[in-house]
Amino acid sequence: MTEPAYPAARIVAPKIEAHFAQHAEESRRRGRPGPAIELDARTIEAIIDAAFWASLRREESYVPKISLAFLPPEAALHPLLFERPLPLRPDKLVKVAPAVERAGIHLGVWRNGDELQVWGTVRAIPPLSIVVEVAAPGLLVVKHHRGDDSGKFVNVAVLEGDQIKVIDEKASSLPDCPPLLASLLGFDSPASWVNGIEAINILVQLAVSMRAHGRGGLLLVVPPGDEGWHDSIVKPIPYAVQPAFAELSQLTFEGADEQDPRLWQDRVNRSVDAIAGLTAVDGATVLTEAYDLLAFGAKIARRKGSPQVEQVTVTEPIEGDVAATMHPTQLGGTRHLSAAQFVHDQRRAVALVASQDGHFTVFAWSPCEGMVHAHRVETLLL
Repeated sequence: MTEPAYPAARIVAPKIEAHFAQHAEESRRRGRPGPAIELDARTIEAIIDAAFWASLRREESYVPKISLAFLPPEAALHPLLFERPLPLRPDKLVKVAPAVERAGIHLGVWRNGDELQVWGTVRAIPPLSIVVEVAAPGLLVVKHHRGDDSGKFVNVAVLEGDQIKVIDEKASSLPDCPPLLASLLGFDSPASWVNGIEAINILVQLAVSMRAHGRGGLLLVVPPGDEGWHDSIVKPIPYAVQPAFAELSQLTFEGADEQDPRLWQDRVNRSVDAIAGLTAVDGATVLTEAYDLLAFGAKIARRKGSPQVEQVTVTEPIEGDVAATMHPTQLGGTRHLSAAQFVHDQRRAVALVASQDGHFTVFAWSPCEGMVHAHRVETLLL
């Protein structure tokens, strides 16, 4: 049977088409033309539709995890080609899903006349090639590769059932936007989507790794050399680190090895995962802006003489979002309240909070608003 049309795919397809057309033009204007791939709303709708219905099926009780990349085989580096391409149908996608469920493997999709077919698998994706990834049943992420060594993708839209969230690329230019959010958005400069211009953003990696362990966590990022954060922590700290653990700091200071950048990146990944894993322990992990680890399992307390936080401004970097003011506990539990209180009292600090349900919030002080600003960013981490 042919599945009914997925209405959200038809609604969002023209917006995604406009996004890619705009950035392709911007890339050409900067003298960095991307692959000559014509992308239209009808094609986008068909790829999203097939991915959505495939995500709701099961193969031997397993949820299919697939990623569809739209590009011809000749535009791919070392493609794996099927002798007989597969029609882009949910039942066919589910059957082949176990072969491509590992991260970084995509099913290549291209046109054969008026029909879309899966021609094989690909690992390296050219910049500005659309990718549609199944994150969970009924949850899809539309993204594209930046083209740098970090392997970073830029999320364009997130679809969950009938919910459509189109990422607002202008959010990074708003007043008080934390550097972490600007880096997560990844739209700051299309000219930087080439090798060697931007190093791996450590806080972005930490955020992704914190979210991945699924236990929830709280990371406090404080200015180096500023001991004021101790005024907001209960003593003694169960797991204070002395001297500061500086592996990640040293790796970022040294930078990538020109002879073997992948080895350096692997070392950074392992160090990031080790620190992110500490956030699973009850309490807060404390890290300096230079990535020196100071403590974990720390209990946050209101600084002496400071009022209790009663409200925060909450935004999400998606189109049509309207800022809301609410009590921190409306975002989650005590972890969110503690993070908001810490940032209120330590205004040069930033707090990253991962919830067990997958939500992720960045708390930062907003001088413009005169209060703590909570940035909901889980749509950027999928």
